[in-house]
Amino acid sequence: MSLRSSLTSRLSIAAAASVLAVAAAVTPAVADDDWGAGGDQSAGNDWNSGGDGNNDWNSGGNGNTGGNGDHHHDPRTTRGVVTANTLALRSAPNRGSQIIRFAHRGDVVHIFCKWEGERVQGDPTWYLLTDGTWAWGSGRFIDPIDRKPRRC
Repeated sequence: MSLRSSLTSRLSIAAAASVLAVAAAVTPAVADDDWGAGGDQSAGNDWNSGGDGNNDWNSGGNGNTGGNGDHHHDPRTTRGVVTANTLALRSAPNRGSQIIRFAHRGDVVHIFCKWEGERVQGDPTWYLLTDGTWAWGSGRFIDPIDRKPRRC
């Protein structure tokens, strides 16, 4: 193996490691909203344990992914209501990122924090939501209910 190909190989590996480190640093962790935990961690790892038998992913909840029937409120979050007919919730605070899911007018969502991203109709505010999965929603179409969300 020549010196040049060895150097190229090492630079490629270093670049790949850097990309992975940056991706891990900016990707939010899985939302821990206690859905389906049932309080007993030793009861098994079935994703539907304690549910109502309808194979619903949120294990015994009301099946509403918008968060309208949520049975608890995390003090680290604030609630917001969706004002758009259909709001695309994304993997990053910009319109070019991957769509994770949708929220609909009137859905109550849980806001973890706010951040400035790409402007949507003049509003740069984006909210990081914690309703089962982490997702970003434009602040232009979410009105906070409880209090102002904290900055990320």
